[in-house]
Amino acid sequence: MKIYTKAGDQGLTSLIGGTRVPKSSLRIDCYGTVDELNSYIGLLRDQEVNAPYRDFLKEIQDRLFTIGSHLATDPGKDQRQRLPDLHAADVALLEAEMDRLNEVLAPLREFVLPGGHASVSFGHVARCVCRRAERLVIHLREESPVEDLVVMYLNRLSDYLFVLSRAMAHALGVAEVTWKPRV
Repeated sequence: MKIYTKAGDQGLTSLIGGTRVPKSSLRIDCYGTVDELNSYIGLLRDQEVNAPYRDFLKEIQDRLFTIGSHLATDPGKDQRQRLPDLHAADVALLEAEMDRLNEVLAPLREFVLPGGHASVSFGHVARCVCRRAERLVIHLREESPVEDLVVMYLNRLSDYLFVLSRAMAHALGVAEVTWKPRV
């Protein structure tokens, strides 16, 4: 099977269900941004400091593929194939992992500036991409059905990525740089 089909050369792509839409559509932007986020999660998974979290990060990548498949599906068509599912337990798992990571972190009393180490910076970039994906999906939800769990998962995932970034800084012995507003 060839990877290229030339079917998109006119700026259209197919949703799951066969509907052709412009590649510039909000739906495509949503699942494209989720795909970008998934790539950043892969980059985080490859950071040595995250060796203890590799399996968990792989699970997140799997959930992001699930979310992408839901976003890539035409909500107006009956589906012949069954989509992978997202559960409330997936959101709860992110919460439990954040609680576990927070046990070793100093209480947060100020805003933290991204950076301090390349691995930590990658975590903050992933968090920002996650927030963008969440905003796009909320925008899509204004015009087309989107499962509430998709928004909940992305919201919680961005929180998790913030906590993971703090945990990486802690594990690397990097001091967090807090924001000192100039007034």
